[in-house]
Amino acid sequence: MLRNLTPAHITILVVALVVLFGWKRLPDMARSLGRSARVFKSEVDELKKDGKPAPSEASRSTVPGDVVDADAERRAAEARLAEAERRAEEARAEAERLRAAASASRPSAPAAGSTAATGSRPDAADELRTDTTL
Repeated sequence: MLRNLTPAHITILVVALVVLFGWKRLPDMARSLGRSARVFKSEVDELKKDGKPAPSEASRSTVPGDVVDADAERRAAEARLAEAERRAEEARAEAERLRAAASASRPSAPAAGSTAATGSRPDAADELRTDTTL
């Protein structure tokens, strides 16, 4: 049937559409027809896939073969935490030892009003104090 269409037939068909619907509405109608065809095609594709699970975006972007062992990750994190706590405790003990050494080597307290003898420099024990809140 379409083999019998000649350019004259197509011209008559176009003129009839323009007269029937108007020149301004034809682009809107063509756009609407294109959208309908796209929706129809996507629905047909969905029917073909029906019953088959579609891979998610995350599964498509994951490198095949990479397996994460959550238990191993948790154990490694716990080991790092224990090591950090051990080092913090060692630092606290060292700070306490330095404070004790500084207080043992500190001379007796100067008499009242003799700040000129010490100057504005704080004593060594004040310089060794560290923040123990880790």
